[in-house]
Amino acid sequence: MAGIQGSLVRYKDFEPDKYDAVILPGGFSFGDYLRAGAVASRTAMVEHLRTMASEGKPVIGICNGFQILVEAGLLRGALLPNLNMRFVSKWIHLRVLRRDTVLTKALRKEVLRLPIAHAEGRYYSDNLEEAKRLAFLAYCDERGRIEESSNPNGSILNIAGMANEEGNVVGLMPHPERASFPHVVPFGEPDGLMMLRGLLY
Repeated sequence: MAGIQGSLVRYKDFEPDKYDAVILPGGFSFGDYLRAGAVASRTAMVEHLRTMASEGKPVIGICNGFQILVEAGLLRGALLPNLNMRFVSKWIHLRVLRRDTVLTKALRKEVLRLPIAHAEGRYYSDNLEEAKRLAFLAYCDERGRIEESSNPNGSILNIAGMANEEGNVVGLMPHPERASFPHVVPFGEPDGLMMLRGLLY
């Protein structure tokens, strides 16, 4: 994207003062067989993430990155195995619930389409009021209706993404980076690119 320069950085080499934002990508981290993100959340890098978050810098966790942020306590709740106990990989629709987060402030639409690919993406919290307030994305149908039939993993309230109060720390199970180029999106505009453009503002 014009105006943004990115670098791939090993977690042991990460120096937070050099960067204006950080994205923890999807995939797998060491020790995920114990619990997704649990071991990675105990590394020294997480303290750097806390510093960046407290300074108001964007901290974004995608899929496994979301799991790490939750395990580290940077986002509320927990991510559990999918209710059907299966890995789910497909394109889904999402309803934008909050416009004040780093990934949603540049959006022009209410319903997005992104891919998911996870086995432990079922969001859970025992504080439903807080979850409602902090959630910024929910699984929905193509018309934006948030219904149980549109929930791919059993998340409470169909939650697909959470943010902190300020909106600079966000985590989501869908993959915006996999929907960022027209040639990989089988329909319409690349909604993932629209989300990532929020980093420009």
